Amino acid sequence: MIFKISEHRKPLVKRLYRVTLIIIGLLIVIFNDAFGDNEAFGIFGLLYFLFLFVSIAYWIFKQIRSIIRLKHEKAKTELMHLKSQVNPHFFFNMLNNLYGLVDKDSKKAQELILKLSDMMRYSIYDGQKETVLLSEEITYLKNYIELHKMRYHKTIDIQFNDDIKDNDYQIMPLLFIILVENAFKHGVENLRENAYVYITMTAKNNQVHFEVKNNFDNAIDNEQGGIGLDNLKRRLELVYPKQHHLSFSKENDVFEAQLTISKL
Repeated sequence: MIFKISEHRKPLVKRLYRVTLIIIGLLIVIFNDAFGDNEAFGIFGLLYFLFLFVSIAYWIFKQIRSIIRLKHEKAKTELMHLKSQVNPHFFFNMLNNLYGLVDKDSKKAQELILKLSDMMRYSIYDGQKETVLLSEEITYLKNYIELHKMRYHKTIDIQFNDDIKDNDYQIMPLLFIILVENAFKHGVENLRENAYVYITMTAKNNQVHFEVKNNFDNAIDNEQGGIGLDNLKRRLELVYPKQHHLSFSKENDVFEAQLTISKL
């Protein structure tokens, strides 16, 4: 028969165990002068201190493991919180656009609703996963781009070139969308004409390279940064420490962001 100790009695058992160890240790010290030459007493003392050493080592191991687990849980909780911040303003903006489009062009509104529904489903369900297929991220980005094409009443040159071939890697979800959002928010939104966004993604040799280039209005002082990029940088630090490179460059009226993730 196997006896199980109930949860509320475990602290008491642990306390008794520690007290017993201390009492035995004190008894060995007290009676060492009287029985120190006794072989059996010597073996018992040796076994006791060996057992005590193992117990202390095990306790230290448990403390270290507990600290590591707490750090991991904290990082995981922070990561989930960061993921939940991605895209909410985009969805709100799209819903506002849909509200005004329902009466004017119901067919176009229906198309937007379907694409928006797919994006929200991906953000809510797949976005909470640790990893997704790179091809799924690309589909998500293309849906985002299509939605923007449908909502603007101006000509925009948008190009998305991807080359992943057979390298459909597992990657953290909702990773590239912030860079694409920035290109639209700080570029397309403020340009009346000749706006463009060029996106390139390649994957090979366990490495993914993502590049976004957009033009912007030099007359408007809008630094491409903020909470979104801080969010992205922190997630990269948590999931791909020393395995990523994120860089930005600005020349004349062209802004470029590049992200490389290695060792996938």
